[in-house]
Amino acid sequence: IWLRFLLLTPLLTLIVFGWSPPNKLIPRQLLFGNADYSSPLLSPDGSRLLYFSPCPSTSVLNAYIRRLSSSSPDEMLQRTNNATRPIRPDQVFWAQDSSTVLYLEDTWGDEVFRLHAAAVPSRGKTPSSTTITRILTPPGVKVSNVLTNAQFPDIIRLGMNERDPTVFDMYSCNLTTGKLQLDAINPGSVIQWQTHEATFEIRVTYVKNEVDASTTIRVRDSDEETSLWRDLITFPHGEDGRFVCFCRDNTTCLVTSSLGGETTTLLRLDLQTGQTLEEIFCHDQCDIEGIVVDNDGEPRVVGTNYDKHERHFFDSNLEEHYRNLESLAPEDSEFSVCSKTRDERLWIVKFQRWNGPEDYVFYNVSEKTTRPLFISKPELMDYEMARREVVQITARDGLKLVGYLTRASLERKTPLVLLVHGGPWNERDYGGFDAMSQWFANRGYACLQVNFRGSKGYGKTFRNKGDKQWGIGSMQHDLTDSVKWAIDKGIAEEDKICIYGGSYGGYACLAGLAFTPGLYKCGICMGGFCNVKRLLDSIPSYWKPLRTSMLRRIGDVDNDEEWNRKISPIFHADNMRGTPLLLGTGARDPRVPLSDSDQLAQTLGESVEYCVYPEEGHAHCRPANSNFNDRTEFFLAKHLGGRMELLARPSNVILPLLEGEMKEI
Repeated sequence: IWLRFLLLTPLLTLIVFGWSPPNKLIPRQLLFGNADYSSPLLSPDGSRLLYFSPCPSTSVLNAYIRRLSSSSPDEMLQRTNNATRPIRPDQVFWAQDSSTVLYLEDTWGDEVFRLHAAAVPSRGKTPSSTTITRILTPPGVKVSNVLTNAQFPDIIRLGMNERDPTVFDMYSCNLTTGKLQLDAINPGSVIQWQTHEATFEIRVTYVKNEVDASTTIRVRDSDEETSLWRDLITFPHGEDGRFVCFCRDNTTCLVTSSLGGETTTLLRLDLQTGQTLEEIFCHDQCDIEGIVVDNDGEPRVVGTNYDKHERHFFDSNLEEHYRNLESLAPEDSEFSVCSKTRDERLWIVKFQRWNGPEDYVFYNVSEKTTRPLFISKPELMDYEMARREVVQITARDGLKLVGYLTRASLERKTPLVLLVHGGPWNERDYGGFDAMSQWFANRGYACLQVNFRGSKGYGKTFRNKGDKQWGIGSMQHDLTDSVKWAIDKGIAEEDKICIYGGSYGGYACLAGLAFTPGLYKCGICMGGFCNVKRLLDSIPSYWKPLRTSMLRRIGDVDNDEEWNRKISPIFHADNMRGTPLLLGTGARDPRVPLSDSDQLAQTLGESVEYCVYPEEGHAHCRPANSNFNDRTEFFLAKHLGGRMELLARPSNVILPLLEGEMKEI
């Protein structure tokens, strides 16, 4: 049966779509496997380059270093006790001494991150095959809020929940000795700490009120015991803002705030009174996403993103460099500065095409010239990519939704995959290259990604319209309306729609099958939750200060059992039964109980294909577990009729309820 299906798939594609064979298949391994080179970072002194590459023997992603001044062999930054789980590039950074690489690592996805320090050979010494790595924090203790400062290269500030697992106190760590010292005790409501840029003193806290879900930014004049904390600005639930930096005069600071406006505004505040002294910048359609400041705490450039990245300059010299880079960028691409030396004479710039791989270059600031570094996954340039375009969809109540559409054909309707982002309040979809949407388009499906209400980035009203709208409310209606838009526009075949998502997107998938039966031909859920109350009861204890805020967003599932039953798909499984569902989960997921996924799979019976990954958490990282993509491709070809690449055999995955031909893998 399995072989017959594989052989018939190309023919089925021709019959279903009625077109000539599309461009050649892009291998899944190329789209989702590790690049030979990726995510480069310059050391602060500019002497070395750190980048990421898969280990030749295990294919597991690791960090490497190379001296910029020589062609000496690369050195792998060996980890101490785990050769199967990759280092995540977003958890790796240079210490300010330029001789140590710091990285965070958990155990099998449990999200209890420990801080590691990997020594880098000093100048003049030949790199060894094994890097000396120390673990700087105790076992069973989660690290967060890691801070460094150029003026104090041997010191790290970090948060740990060692004293109380529900909160993070701030510590300092001496890189030379590894000694940890408690610097600030969390009174129970602090969710984040920040330091002064010049003194590296802990002088900013974010305090979450567990009664009304408001957030207050507090500041103090020094880290002396006699210096008292005072409220600077308070954001009631539904408002948004953050502390940016202290200004050189030590009497003012920069913050972003949505108070009194629709989107966040960059403000200058009086440090003593919190009074607004200047409104510096605001975009009327979207929130501020990034700010670059100079050494005096003055803004140089502000970034926003409504549907594409935009920059708003306050420094003409910096603007000149950015305009120069724009002129050097490949066609249909956006660029970002992903690393700089401390003196800012050398940058690493990433050019991100909307339809191709990332291109990294060195930028010499004084000469205003670029020099190639590497292209991440250059093999992608051998394949034809689909066009990814910005779309605007009007929901049933008139709300405008920004989305991204990637089509297999511009001439005729095709099956559609609705790809739903996670979060939801701290996430959104962006433009640029997207491997998932290109994968689906290459296999013959249109892919639609929509920033539904509740997504971040579009102002407080847009986000707050998602409150108490999970599952049976407007958040899910936005997804339904987006599907109907695609059908009405002649983009999607009405009877061949799949909803796919992970985390909150996985919940939206289950909700789509449960609350809009008949709309979707099938669903794919990875790490999604089916019982909302159980989700909140299972989240780590250090999320406790955020629980009130989450309940205000979701609805009071703690005290209203009926509401939980209304919005939790597990209680509406009868509506889902009979609709094919591919369900994947990590056995060590600290947020979604495995027992809930087990219960859902048992309840749905033969309509579910259930995959449990024993050594994964909420996000799947191990190369051995990439076979969920294999299963996804087979599942879509089976139910929507698209193309597929030959499947690899699964590794290290439990398949509790597979029926029929799936057992033959």
